[in-house]
Parts: sequence; C-alpha cells; structure tokens
Amino acid sequence: MSSPRVVVCRNEVDPAHAYHCDALAASIPDAVELDYAAGERPDLGELDAVVLTGSTAGVYEADEYPWMHSQMALVETLVEHEIPTLAVCFGHQLVNAALGGRVEADETTARLVDVDFADDPLFDGVSPVVPAVHGDKVVEPAPEMEVIATTDYYDAFATRHRSAPLWSTQFHPEFTAAHRDRLDADYGWSDGEYSFADVNAGRVYANFTRIVADGDC
Repeated sequence: MSSPRVVVCRNEVDPAHAYHCDALAASIPDAVELDYAAGERPDLGELDAVVLTGSTAGVYEADEYPWMHSQMALVETLVEHEIPTLAVCFGHQLVNAALGGRVEADETTARLVDVDFADDPLFDGVSPVVPAVHGDKVVEPAPEMEVIATTDYYDAFATRHRSAPLWSTQFHPEFTAAHRDRLDADYGWSDGEYSFADVNAGRVYANFTRIVADGDC
C-alpha cells in the first residue's frame, strides 16, 4: 500500500521560527509542503489529507494576515468534503475559530506538560507527557469540536470534529530533545518535572497517517 498524499500547509509568518514547520514536515514520510502564509494553496483533488502547522501569529491577527481568512474557509471546505485534517498549535486555534469557537491570548507556556487523553486512535501509544509551546488558548471550542485531551491549565488541549475526520492538538508532536536549546532561546523552555525521555508525541503523526491510509476516519 502506498503512503497517503499528505499536504503540510506551513503557517509560519517569521522565517526565523520556521523550524517547527520543518520538524513537522520531516515527521510525515513523503509529505508535500506548501507555504500557505506566502500564498500557496492546496489542490484538494490531488491529496488524501491535510496538516495545518503552528505559527507565531495569532488568529485574532487575521486582518493583518488575510491568508488566515482563506485558511478558515479552507477548514470549512475540508469538513464539508470530509478530507482528513490534523491541525497543530496555531492550527488547533484556527480550526476552532473557523468553526465558531473562541481563542484568546494568554501567558506563554513552553514546557513538557502532563496530559489526559481521551480514547482516540490519534493518541494510540502516545505517552501522556507532551511538548507545549504557545501563548494563545482555545477558551471555547467550536460547537462541532469535542475535547479529546485536557491538562491542568487548559481544558481544550486537543479537539476532534464530531462527524468529520478533523483533529487538532495544542501541543507540538514534532518537538524532541534536539529542539530544546532553540526552544529555550526563543521561549524560555523548561522540562519541568519531566524529561524528553518520557516523550514519544511524534507518534501522533504516524497514527494520523495510518488512520488516513486505512480509511479509518
């Protein structure tokens, strides 16, 4: 069986912080990358699934970054056509905002966090310690998005659409110990009481790819 055609929509507006997009794309074998923030758009007839990356921009800055309006419309189209989609960090916030939820700015979190996962195939075999780097939160999930992960500081840490194959995570599954120094320099990273030895969050991408390949959506 061939690998599914997964398009990674890069949303980073600051090239100096694009390393998270690089790490995400490298986590998905044969992923096709396009720079959504720079104006590139996916051909929905030429893909099997979509991944929306993080960004240092906030969804409340859509008037400054008009491409966000386009991506919100894309989310509605992906849901309508039931195209499997995974949205990470900023992507998590954008899909919830696009579908009627609410996002607010908050203090920066940059650490390993303990998370309570629901029973969802996206999290099969994933350790409940994950890397989180964000300054905004989904404070009210969209009506059609159900919460599938929580933490002690964030109720809607991951969500899933009630009928369409759309998942979103606030955490960054792509971050590993190799990124620690950069995360510390950029955000004041802390492992806290945990260690990257406790982390295998990258399995989220393998699980998503398997779900798409199996048609188990």
